[in-house]
Amino acid sequence: MPAERTPLDCLRRHPYFRPLDPPLLERLAARAVWRSFNPGDTIQLEGEPSAGLWLIEEGRVKVYKLSPDGREHILHLCGPGDSFNDIAALDGGPNPSSAASLGHTLALNLPSEAFSAALCESLPLAQAVIRTLTGRVRSLVQQIEDLALHSVTTRLARFLLEQAESPALSGPGITRAAVAAHLAATPETISRGLRALEQIGAIQFDRHRIVIVDEGILRAIALI
Repeated sequence: MPAERTPLDCLRRHPYFRPLDPPLLERLAARAVWRSFNPGDTIQLEGEPSAGLWLIEEGRVKVYKLSPDGREHILHLCGPGDSFNDIAALDGGPNPSSAASLGHTLALNLPSEAFSAALCESLPLAQAVIRTLTGRVRSLVQQIEDLALHSVTTRLARFLLEQAESPALSGPGITRAAVAAHLAATPETISRGLRALEQIGAIQFDRHRIVIVDEGILRAIALI
């Protein structure tokens, strides 16, 4: 770990902790621990006791659930500056989902008891947590609507537009298999959808990158 990268720096960059007074921030930083993961490493498993709140400094993480037959559905794709396992860190319950590293990942772990105690002490922290979790609930509702009402091509177009705006959805580890697990499709279906979007001039391929050529076409297909 480079000497210049400290838990305090990581906490200051996260929306939860930005408004905190320096003394409280420093106390939390003293409780936080760096953890590093290789590609494919499991960070947490659904149902196991929570290790607390995770803050991603580098890399990408998939937060997912497995069906009884072992099929994976990715709930969130997280990147630098994002947090995950917030609910278990708040209520002290077991992990509601599993998480694994999609690349070389560096994350800061803040124990649940430290996070909960800070919430009781700081109104700005509680307000920041409410704002963030409200946004995530809206996102999950939208995700459920997309899965129930829209075709794979529409869901893919929406994902590509979101990807252009969110660093967490792009970069190493965000493979077609990961996109397929996020959109409840197969990699083959995602490949066909990408080819269809290329043929109508919405996107083009630049080596391993997907470039949006005509955002208007993509938005029309995304129905937004």
